[in-house]
Amino acid sequence: MAASAYPPPPPYYRLYKDFSENPDSCPAPPPPVVGTYNLFGANYTTDDVLPSLEEQGLRQLYPTGPNVDYKKELRSLNRELSFQFLELSDVLVERPSQYARRVEDMGLILRNMHHLLNSLRPHQARATLIHILESQIQRRKKAVADIRRKREEVRQMLQESLSTLDGHMNDMQQDGGMAASLMESNLGGQKNGMKNYGFGAAQTYR
Repeated sequence: MAASAYPPPPPYYRLYKDFSENPDSCPAPPPPVVGTYNLFGANYTTDDVLPSLEEQGLRQLYPTGPNVDYKKELRSLNRELSFQFLELSDVLVERPSQYARRVEDMGLILRNMHHLLNSLRPHQARATLIHILESQIQRRKKAVADIRRKREEVRQMLQESLSTLDGHMNDMQQDGGMAASLMESNLGGQKNGMKNYGFGAAQTYR
């Protein structure tokens, strides 16, 4: 029998070759499965409901109802399982031919414990979802707090920068005013010197 590592695609892909040009030319997808269906020789159902032990042909060892104390029943089943294990040990020593019944009883107890734990799956899923949502809320609150803290730091840096720029501008204005005063005083002294020099020269000329 020949086998290929890269087999060709199934032939029905040709039905979708004109999908880009005319989407209506392709067959519609199959409807979703509702109810029971067969997969690999086993029957499954789309209803997400945990079947009871009676539906599986097993005897239920804990009470039914909405007010079941899971911790109490699991502890009781665990004690019964320990007792049955001790009984099995005694049977294997004293009456080895009668071990099958003890093994069957232990299997029934384990199946009841497994079914009781599976009954807690919805509660576990709800608690896990609540934990995930609370973690996301905490991360978002932390991110918002970090953004606000960074915003305040940037605002403080901007205020300090503006204060520094204002101080430099004031210093430059003061330096410019002092330079202007010095220039005016120098110019005034030069003018007075020229006047005095002209007046003295006129007297000497006369």
